[in-house]
Order: sequence, then structure tokens, then C-alpha cells
Amino acid sequence: MINLEDKNGLSVQHRSATYVPPRSWRTWLIGRPLQTADAPHQTIGKFIGLAVFASDALSSTAYGPQEMMLVLAIAGAGAFHFAIPLAVAIVILLAILTLSYEQTIHAYPGGGGAYIVSRDNLGEVPAQVAAAALLTDYILTVSVSVSSGVAQVVSAFPSLYTYSAEIAVAFVFLIMVINLRGVKESGATFAIPTYFFLVLMYLTVGVGLVRLALGTLGAVASPPPMQIISSFQGVSAFLLLRAFSSGTTALTGVEAISNGITAFKEPRSDNAGKTLISMAVILGSLLLGITFLAVNIKAIPSESETIISELVRTVFGGRNLIYLATITGTTLILIMAANTSFADFPRLSALAAADGFLPRQFTFRGSRLVYSTGIVALAVVSSVLIMITQASVNRLIPLYAIGVFLSFTLSQAGMAHRWWKSGHLQPGVEIKERGSILRFNSSWVSKMIINGVGSVMTAVVTLVFAVTKFSEGAWFVVILIPTLVLVFFAIHAHYVNVAHHLSLVSYTPQPHIGRHRVILTVSGVHRGTLAALRYARTLTDDITAVHVSIDPVEAEKIQQKWEEWGEGVRLVILESPYRLFLEPLLQYIETVDSQKKPNEIITIVVPQFIPKHWWNNALHTRTAEALRNALFFKKDIVITDVPYQIE
Repeated sequence: MINLEDKNGLSVQHRSATYVPPRSWRTWLIGRPLQTADAPHQTIGKFIGLAVFASDALSSTAYGPQEMMLVLAIAGAGAFHFAIPLAVAIVILLAILTLSYEQTIHAYPGGGGAYIVSRDNLGEVPAQVAAAALLTDYILTVSVSVSSGVAQVVSAFPSLYTYSAEIAVAFVFLIMVINLRGVKESGATFAIPTYFFLVLMYLTVGVGLVRLALGTLGAVASPPPMQIISSFQGVSAFLLLRAFSSGTTALTGVEAISNGITAFKEPRSDNAGKTLISMAVILGSLLLGITFLAVNIKAIPSESETIISELVRTVFGGRNLIYLATITGTTLILIMAANTSFADFPRLSALAAADGFLPRQFTFRGSRLVYSTGIVALAVVSSVLIMITQASVNRLIPLYAIGVFLSFTLSQAGMAHRWWKSGHLQPGVEIKERGSILRFNSSWVSKMIINGVGSVMTAVVTLVFAVTKFSEGAWFVVILIPTLVLVFFAIHAHYVNVAHHLSLVSYTPQPHIGRHRVILTVSGVHRGTLAALRYARTLTDDITAVHVSIDPVEAEKIQQKWEEWGEGVRLVILESPYRLFLEPLLQYIETVDSQKKPNEIITIVVPQFIPKHWWNNALHTRTAEALRNALFFKKDIVITDVPYQIE
């Protein structure tokens, strides 16, 4: 169907492409290609959304309390009772973060979370810091969660220990492929293990609390040995602060939903907000329940057995079937936690790329309407990190959580500033910002205080993480984030420079080309050469054929053939005493280029015959490609290869 429409004397045609991608191995692997019009049907509801965006946060209940109690162990088992008030403090911080991000979801319905909030309220530098911090954290989330899950598998099958890294990489690429199939399909796949884990954990906590109330719970049987600390120390404010910071690893992933609002069904903000609140309630209740029961059964944090394992076998009376099911569910949720990163990393990358701070390729949607470039990039980088660390959780954990809490800090500070701006507007006045519409809010003072307090709390956690984990590997993240920010701005500067040079603002149209010269490269006189000559004649009559001679006998044959078939076009034979081909030709082109006038252009026409089978290409020189690479940055020089297909 062709629609013609005249605008300002121009004819504009609109045509609908009828091409349908054929079935291939990609169709079998990731599914049939989807049309752009299918996008609204690929969105997800609250039930699937919780599995897609909350698996990271929910899985952290499996290690958050343990990380907190491991720090308290420095002061001895008697300090474990501090875990309960610390867990309450973490839940209070969770409530503040949830309130903040719930407000962010409604204020910024286009998604982007900390990145967009920082960009609109704090400036470009904080926005890129937030982007670098979150992208780093998403990569580490994949590496840590998958490595943790593999550690559970290897514990059950010690013979696989040598292949831990390879198994982890295989899991990463499996998750990648599932995500390439689309948000809706990957969400349905990951919902099963997520809800399986939640049911078993709530069953464990519920039965545990009932047995504790009835006085039948008791203490953990045969607990693992207490880890020997080189120098025990008393309970201090810094120790409690450090334990609190370690426990807040349970909050990683809270920001995920605010980044992925566009994946939800309409009304997107309402569905995303309700999913966030549901996640926070589940996360907070499990965190409190697990910590409370762990302290009461006198669980011992240890690398040989997790707190979850001790709790489950105590509640259900040994390593029975339900114990195995719960541990299996925990292993699955740890591996599936990587899916949160695969859901958010591509979206955040696309937003940063749209602003010109990452390569534009990250903004392109693949055949299944997902940001395929971001998904593949995350899988590759995470796999490289896993191979470097050999899937060692102990080597990865010190790098973890700094980035996400830095983004928490910037997001909270940005929202606080947004409320301040909102309070200084007149009622009824609206200001359109890049990511939202700013209006007067009568509760701006209380909201600003909540976000301000939250920003200070998360900043303290970030600082404690950086200081206490610095020598253990956190120095790498402390250096990496500023480095990434510099890279982002370098990319942005390139795009700004390109846009400036391509802009038509204040552009004066150039006069028509005064002279067009064609240089036709001739390695031999054959049908392909004559096809290229025929094409060159459509451009201009100012044609010079050039042959680089490394064999006088062969050059004589070419001269004789050219006199018969060259149609009177002049032939220049360049003698090459050192048997070089490209260098003499480039020198000749440079000479011609130096003599041309400002309003002239040179086209290099290269005959190229195409073998019937692609694998035969390796048997032939790639002259056009070599010339293109050598002359790519030369102004007013065009390289054209003229193919001649051999049937």
C-alpha cells in the first residue's frame, strides 16, 4: 500500500514492509519474532512482576541475616541477640526506601529509578555515578547469585567443585537465553521457583514460630563449630554499624521495580507500586522471622552450613524431604536472583544510551521486543568476572552492595531535592522536566525529611562498606565507578561532537561537485574488471585505471589486454620493486588527492568477484576492504567495490 502526500512540494511515500523473518535456529532458541505492535501484549502483571523484579531482593533473605551474624561473631556468641534490633533497624530502612521508590514510581512512570531521579534533580554527574553504580551492581548480582547457587550444587556433589566456574557460566547463559525470549515468557518461567521458595520459607518461619510459642522448638542440633576469630573484641558502636551494613545486603534489589516500570501492564505505575509494596512486606517479614528464629535456636553462622539450613532442619526435625525441598528452593532462588539484573540492566543501559552516555546499540530492541544488546553484554561481562574469580563467592562478596547503596543515596537525595522544588512552586503551576512533570505538593516538608534521613542512612552504609571491605577487594569498585563515569562522559562527548558536525543548523549547502575523478584498480583484465569499468563510466568520463606491477611479464599481458578491452581509458602501471601492492597504490592516490581542487571528489572503484561458496572468499585478496580501512578518514575520497558474481 503506497500513500502519497505532498508537503512543501515534496512527495512522501509510506509503505508497509511485507517481509516476514523466516524460521531459523534463532526461532527455535528464542521464539518467533514479534512485531512492534505486539509490545502492549508482552507486558506483565503484579504476580509475574514480583517474580521478575523481586527475585534478587527476596533471595537475599537467604544470606542477609547470616552476613549480619558473621560480623557479630567477632564479639562472640553472646552478641547474637543484637541481631534482632539490627534486623528491625534494617526493616525500618527498607520501609523508608520502599516509600521513596513508591513515590519515584508515580513521579517517574517512564522508569529509570535512581538514574532518572538523579539526572532531573542533581545533575548529569550524579546521574552517571548512579548509572555506573547500578550497572556495576547488576553485573555483581549475576556473578554473586549464580556463584552462590553453584556453591550449593557443588556442596551436594563435591566432584563438580573443579568445574564450578564453567557450571556458573552455563547457568548465566541459560538465564540469558530465557530472557532473550521476552519479559512475559521469562517471567512465567522464573515465577515457579520464586513462589516455590516463598511458600517453603513462610512454612518454615510459620511452623518455627508456632513451635517456639509452644516451647517445642529447642536449639539447633549439632551446630557447626564457631568460627575462630583471630582477636575477639567487645561489642562497640562500630561493630554494630558494621553488622548493620552487612545485614543490609538483604536490601539489594529494592530499586529494581522502579527501573522496570515500563514492563508492567497499564496502569503501569499502580501495578509497579503495588508490586513494590508486596515485595517489601514479604522481604521485611521474612528477614525479621528468620533472624528472630535464628537467634532463638542459637544458630551459628558458618561457611560449612548456612543459617537457613540450620533453621530448616531444626524446625522440621532433621534432614528430611521437606528440608531437601527447602534447600533446593533456596538454591534455585539464589540462581534465579540473577534474573532481576537481566530485567533491569538492559533497561538502564537503554536509558543511558538514549541520553548519549552508552553506545546507541543498547537502545535497539531485538526480535522479541527486549533490549538484546544489554542482555548479551550482561551475560558476557558477568561470565568473564565469574571465570576470573573462579566462581568464588568469598572473592565476589566484598565487591557487592557498595554500588546499590550508592545509588540508594543518590536516589533519596534526588527525591528530597524534588520535594524541595515542589514546595517552592505555586499551586496549579506545572514544570515539565525531562523525566516527569513537577507540581506543588502540600506534604513536601515531611516527604523531604523522610528522603533526607534515608539518604543519610544509606550514605553511612555505603561509607562503612567502602571502609570495612576496602582491603578485601572493595577498592576495585571504588576505582571502577569513577572510571566508568569518565568513560560515559567520553562517549557522550563523542556523540555531541558528531551531532554538532552533522547538524543542519546554520548549514550552507555546498555547491555541486566540480570534478569527479575515478581511479579503477586493475589486478587483471577479466569480466569483473569490465563490469567495474562499465559502472565507472556511469559516474564520469574522467577515469584512470591503475595496475601495480610486481611481475613485468604479467604487467605486459595486462597492458596488451587493456589496449583491446579498455575502451580507450588510460592505464597507469605502477612499478613496485619491493613487490608491495597496497603501499604504491596508496601513494598514487595520495598524490592525486594532494593535487585536487576544493570542489573535487575521487572515487576508488575496486572490481571484486564473488565466489559461489562463501568459504572460497579466504582464497582471494580483499582489496576493497584493505583500501577502505586505509582511506576511511580521508576527506572527499569514496571507495566502491563492484561485485561480479560467479555462478
